[in-house]
Amino acid sequence: MTEMPSLMRLATDAAKHAAARQTVIATNVANADTPRFRASDLPAFRPDAGRLPLRRSHPAHMAGAPDRSGPEILRDARADPNGNTVSLQDQVLRGVESARAHNRAVTIYKASLDLLRASLGRR
Repeated sequence: MTEMPSLMRLATDAAKHAAARQTVIATNVANADTPRFRASDLPAFRPDAGRLPLRRSHPAHMAGAPDRSGPEILRDARADPNGNTVSLQDQVLRGVESARAHNRAVTIYKASLDLLRASLGRR
């Protein structure tokens, strides 16, 4: 068994996404006073993203949706008079969501690891 179980891989991917989102949020907070800075955020974590290759039944059909894994500008954010769209209250809430998602992923990973160890007779 050289491959990581799928639940553990999913938990790892979720933790990586939460860490990347935290980085984007930190960048937003660091630029809260920068004129014309546009706040951004990562799209929600999708467990199936990038897992299955897309197939086309006809060459004229679209190959699929474009990759949206990078940060996206928040379009609905209200701008300050200097053009900055960072709301510190909003960023704090997003940071808490991201921290909870990371903690949840680590808890799932740890529980999966404990279950795997128990099935092998180790503690």
